[in-house]
Amino acid sequence: MKKKPMYLHETPGGVAPLVNRTFDASFKSDVSYRDSLPDMMEAVNAADGARVPIQQVGCANFRLPLKFKAANGTVHTLETSVTGTVSLQAGLKGINMGRIMRSFYDYQDEVFTFDVLRRLLTKYQRTIVAFDARIKLSFSYPMVQSSLRSGLSGWQYYRVAYEATMDRTGKFRRVVEFDFVYSSTCPCSAELAEHARNTRGVFATPHAQRSKARVRVELAAGRTLRIEDLQRHCANALKTETQVMVKREDEQAFAELNGAHIKFVEDAARLLYRELASDARIADFQVACSHLESLHSHDAVSVICKGLKGGFTADFSDFASLVC
Repeated sequence: MKKKPMYLHETPGGVAPLVNRTFDASFKSDVSYRDSLPDMMEAVNAADGARVPIQQVGCANFRLPLKFKAANGTVHTLETSVTGTVSLQAGLKGINMGRIMRSFYDYQDEVFTFDVLRRLLTKYQRTIVAFDARIKLSFSYPMVQSSLRSGLSGWQYYRVAYEATMDRTGKFRRVVEFDFVYSSTCPCSAELAEHARNTRGVFATPHAQRSKARVRVELAAGRTLRIEDLQRHCANALKTETQVMVKREDEQAFAELNGAHIKFVEDAARLLYRELASDARIADFQVACSHLESLHSHDAVSVICKGLKGGFTADFSDFASLVC
């Protein structure tokens, strides 16, 4: 019986496969070989599906170490998750996604600012031939936080994202997203606990919980806002940021601080609104707050925006991302 060859595997009797699966580590490509490689961008009628433009296409969550400068001049090298996308015209098969990643490596030694992102977006539009382009950098940003009374200090880490977009007219927008974790003590529960103590001599504690606010701000044209400025805004508005280094006097102070600044989730949103609206460097903003209730098995949430026509809306539903 004649031995039948397989495509990828040797068959009994030493019949070789039809496809060579060996890897030649010594092979080096030259210019002529690279020029001979097929390019899908040159295919005719290669686009499948509807002949419509795509608003965003690109790479998400590719990571590399990027440099960011703190307010005191210190440069931090931080692991950064990058998303880079562009628009795609109708009828084109796709984009060269490798160019998006490679462009970041061209700038990897620079300290990243929105000016760098502007240059990157311009390069995207020119080399990838796109009308619209956007970049989002997500990273964990360190800041030293002092304890309330003991004089200790430690590193607090904040989730931060820089978002930059450029449309076909060249309009450039800059957005900073900042997460702030704080403690919230329920005003209703605090009143009820005091009532139990005063009327029946019963020790009761109001319910409090770790909470998170996500602040998205669009920077005004020509203005600069540091990450430290956003942290300060949140701390000034909410007062009860969670602590890093704590001794007994700090724990007592934190209990007193929470007692002085009890708040519902609605209060948190309005306090942040007042703080952000007072800063002329901020053109627009959106705030989403989540109090991870210790009383309930669900969370209390609120969303507020500045309310500019054509600006940010209160359309936020990803409350699961506010778990802390």
